[in-house]
Amino acid sequence: MAKILEVSNLEKTYSSGSKTLQVLYDINFKVEKGERFSIVGPSGSGKTTLLGLCAGLDRPDSGSISLCGQKLDNLNEDARALLRNRNIGFVFQDFQLLPTLTALENVAVPLELQSVKNASKTGMELLEKVGLADRFHHYPSQLSGGEQQRVALARAFSNKPAVLFADEPTGNLDAETGEKVEQLLFDLNNDLGTTLIIVTHDIELAEKTGHVLKLKGGRIISNETAEKW
Repeated sequence: MAKILEVSNLEKTYSSGSKTLQVLYDINFKVEKGERFSIVGPSGSGKTTLLGLCAGLDRPDSGSISLCGQKLDNLNEDARALLRNRNIGFVFQDFQLLPTLTALENVAVPLELQSVKNASKTGMELLEKVGLADRFHHYPSQLSGGEQQRVALARAFSNKPAVLFADEPTGNLDAETGEKVEQLLFDLNNDLGTTLIIVTHDIELAEKTGHVLKLKGGRIISNETAEKW
């Protein structure tokens, strides 16, 4: 199968004053197109840093990343932003909806910025898929946490991304709501054939994906199919 993400010899260090902190050490892995892939580990293990590097939001100190057939090391910031806009979706733990926009506007505005025709119609279709068509005119403050994350899912899938990066997508939700959001995430993933890369500390969520990469102290300690893990 085609590789949609390839990470080779990746290392990342942060500096604070005279001190340096190495967050990632010699990270190597590959993700197949259409795969469901989890990155797990305790707090401080480097999960979110790794996700940001893989998505081209930050640059490593050494090593290389190939995403959707393009080497990120060769791209300037504008080219990286274009790659993300065309191919990447994001879901975050804290939803990151714009508070002054309605649910529909939060989904449709990214499409309008890309000059997609019938952006509002597409937005409504996506809100219907996540069960929020009747709440399209509500603002984030008028929605529950689970509803906000469902809007965030609709927005993330609006550009039919090749890869969706989800950072602790159920971290701020209770167990029952989290399970509903997980199912929606997987259903939308199936419908659109998106490659799904989830950063989570939730072992049960990770085991629902096909592959689990486990980090500890910035190093890979296992990289297995979920059945073997």
